[in-house]
Amino acid sequence: MEGIGWIGAIIIGGIAGWIAEKIMKTDHNMLMNIVMGIVGALVANAILFFIFGNTLGGVIGQLIVAVIGACLLIWIFRAIRGRG
Repeated sequence: MEGIGWIGAIIIGGIAGWIAEKIMKTDHNMLMNIVMGIVGALVANAILFFIFGNTLGGVIGQLIVAVIGACLLIWIFRAIRGRG
C-alpha cells in the first residue's frame, strides 16, 4: 500500500478485509479483517508487481487489490485447513 501511510493502510485493510469476509462468506473479527486486508494487499501488490511491473495506484486501486488479496488468502487458508 504504497503512499497511503499507516492509518490509511489500517482503514483500507479493515474495509478490504470486511468486503472479502462478505464475498467469501466467513466470519472474522475486526482485527482479523484488518490483518487479512493489509497482508492481502501486500501479497496481491507483490504478485502484480512481479507480473506487470506495476500495481494499481490510489486509494480505490489499493482497495481493489487488497480485497482480491484478502480473498486469495482466505481461499488458501481454507484449502490448507479444510472446510470441516
